[in-house]
Amino acid sequence: MRAVALGGGHGLHTTLCALRKLTADVTAVVTVADDGGSSGRLRSELGVLPPGDLRQALSALATAEDGDALWARVFQRRFGGSGALAGHAVGNLLLAGLFEEVGDPVTALDEACALLGIAGRVVPMSVDPLCIEAEVSGLNGSDEPSIIRGQVAVASTPGRVRRISLHNARDRDAEPQACAAAVTAVREADLVVLGPGSWFTSVLVHVMLPDLRDALVRTAARKVVVLNLVPQPGETAGYSPEQHVDVLRAQAPELRVDAVIADRGSVPAPARLYRAADAVGARAVLADVADPSVSGRHAPDALAASVREAFGIRAGRDGA
Repeated sequence: MRAVALGGGHGLHTTLCALRKLTADVTAVVTVADDGGSSGRLRSELGVLPPGDLRQALSALATAEDGDALWARVFQRRFGGSGALAGHAVGNLLLAGLFEEVGDPVTALDEACALLGIAGRVVPMSVDPLCIEAEVSGLNGSDEPSIIRGQVAVASTPGRVRRISLHNARDRDAEPQACAAAVTAVREADLVVLGPGSWFTSVLVHVMLPDLRDALVRTAARKVVVLNLVPQPGETAGYSPEQHVDVLRAQAPELRVDAVIADRGSVPAPARLYRAADAVGARAVLADVADPSVSGRHAPDALAASVREAFGIRAGRDGA
């Protein structure tokens, strides 16, 4: 089974850990709009793709079942202190060096996969760093929309995000382009998983690149959307589970989905979610997918079981 997961950050990391329990053929399609922390510094100083979310995906695919994968741990190790390296993760620096040495970020990431012994693949959603802009209402007590620029600023805004747009960070006049390897992976997949994660800045951004959105619409793969456990302050504060689906439908009305997975305890009005899922052609699957030991995180084992169920019901074959 060829599985593709789209997203970024901790949400994508969890999805990848879940998919590895179903198949070794996993491709991560990763957002490249991060402008904060170590990633933001390297992006600003070197002009490379922000490596943090890419590093997280590599680590998820490299981690052994017993958690004892040396390179996966080294990739995640972050320098302390107060010097020039403070705050940088080892994997971020290594990826930045690979990007500069190899030139092509897709080839560089393939080399990183080889170093880590990864059977799957990690590719960026675009080979150019992207900039996110959001139209936000409710700032300073006003309903007038304000424009917020940058992923970190959008994710932390106290207002309500209404819509977002993407720009090529290197050339604002150039149309953002999807990575060809990401488009191919989605087109050839058997299973595509979108979410969980920061809904606007890590999940919906993938349907904002025309070629990638077209691949998601046209692929014969079974498509599963995994909803967040709780609304995210700033981006989706006050959003109900069904509103997350509604926003996806508004952004990509032609996209049909096979299943929407949500944690049973995070859905106060199941009937509303059933209707929202039906509007995108999906069956809502309510299951206990929250990790009881980590607040706000999905449990990979439970998520894998739910994806297997959703995929089997909709595909009519056992993908595991």
